[in-house]
Amino acid sequence: MRSLSCSSGGSPKSSASASWTIEWNCTASRLTAIDRRPSSNIRAAWRISRLLLLLIGYAVPHICCVWLRGTSPWPYRFLRAAARICGLEVRSVGPKPYPHTLLIANHLSWLDILVLGSATGCAFVSKDRLGNRLIHWLADQNNTLYVDRSARRAAGDQATSVQAALQRRPPLAIFPEGTTGHGSGLLPFRSSLLAAVAPPPPEAHVQPVAIDYLSSVREVAWFDESGRANAMRLLGRQGTIPVTVRLLERLPAMTDRKALAALAQERIAASLAASSSISHPL
Repeated sequence: MRSLSCSSGGSPKSSASASWTIEWNCTASRLTAIDRRPSSNIRAAWRISRLLLLLIGYAVPHICCVWLRGTSPWPYRFLRAAARICGLEVRSVGPKPYPHTLLIANHLSWLDILVLGSATGCAFVSKDRLGNRLIHWLADQNNTLYVDRSARRAAGDQATSVQAALQRRPPLAIFPEGTTGHGSGLLPFRSSLLAAVAPPPPEAHVQPVAIDYLSSVREVAWFDESGRANAMRLLGRQGTIPVTVRLLERLPAMTDRKALAALAQERIAASLAASSSISHPL
């Protein structure tokens, strides 16, 4: 069973700062050396081939929709189909996000994009440099909002961009940890982008989301290997990966972005800890 604990260099109200983390204790099956299933390069190649065929088959109707109507349902359909090809069994629970909602989620893997996108139809906030041109093009088709997180002086412009995106798009998702974690706890939530919703603009909402890979969390977590090695290992994995997307209750309107980040982090951590206590009873 997981027990929730936290350590902080300051008061709980300011606990979204970089010195604050939430961790939990888990059963041995969740925290011992990573138990990774055998991976097959042949299986990985087969899945990659299917993904490429899916992309080719969906690209034409998507481009036609964008050209004729300016919008397209095909990116959402692509994410759902791609999730299935990658072996993901996505289950969504909780209140569906309203339009103009900023989703705040934990981050473990590149699979999170497929999981959260297929569950909610959201667009994403991403760093402004994606090395792979194909990945960058795919992100563009899903209306990704790019920000330079290293430019502190541009924080005001970034907040304005997020506010504008919330007004004109479906739900928008951010991963405030800024990188993928190891699965045994949450990394500090960065609060700079949350300035866009502290306080929220008219009709906008903030909703935390817990992405839970259940017993596969340590296997899925991407933190000790290259992107290529991680992708080949997961695509070559036998069997399916069950994952639950818990859409938690919307957060109250707040004016302090650090307090907002801390509250979102606390809600997500509590949801993950409660899930583990049910999945792995003593």
